[in-house]
Amino acid sequence: MKEILPILKIPVDSLPPDVLVCGDPARAEAIARELEQTEELAYNREYRTFIGRYQGAPLAVCSHGVGAAGAAVCFEELIRAGARRLIRVGTAGSLSSEIRDGDLVIASAAVREDGLTEQLVPLSFPAVADIGVTRALEESARKAGVQCPTGIVLTVAAFYPALLDLPNNLMSKARCLAVEMECAALFVIAALKGVQAGAVLAIDGMAIDFDADAYNPHREAVHQAVSDGIGLSLEAAARLAKGEA
Repeated sequence: MKEILPILKIPVDSLPPDVLVCGDPARAEAIARELEQTEELAYNREYRTFIGRYQGAPLAVCSHGVGAAGAAVCFEELIRAGARRLIRVGTAGSLSSEIRDGDLVIASAAVREDGLTEQLVPLSFPAVADIGVTRALEESARKAGVQCPTGIVLTVAAFYPALLDLPNNLMSKARCLAVEMECAALFVIAALKGVQAGAVLAIDGMAIDFDADAYNPHREAVHQAVSDGIGLSLEAAARLAKGEA
């Protein structure tokens, strides 16, 4: 009998090498609907896992929830289950006046303000996306005619500010493109485990001088950007799986 991983509740060595990850279990289900021969392996806590095929390539999809700590558990167990290339399809807030609601951003690296990875490896260790995965995402965007800048994003641990300021404005001045909550953990864990990772992010609001009370990701422009990000990531993952990228 195969070992069942304790958090994802999926068997060890049950996944194909290429896996898409996202925060929302409902988004994982939406991605899975784009696959053929789809099978749901498990749904435990915020972690929902599917396998299937896209353009003939075997792929998996898994949700990781919000924040680096819970997401890191997911990434670790996905790798134990067979993942060798992970692409995050997420959302982020803009840190640039040139990047607006409904745009897409490809993350080439992440600032490690995630609150987790400093317990795994010193902060001097960079959180960098795999260049092959990044180029595959860029090529998918080019083919789809989607404007999609590539650059550094900020990964934070807190969403709602309190007494201390979030680092959004400072990192905007450092030319970070966007802020989100999981990429640094993904990139660091992938590097430490010897696997590949990348990310494409849909912009769901402005995060400079962030006003949490005004945040509303449930708008058509955001829904369309998420859909576009799913399409780009599926295309890139399939080409990588088939050795075409």
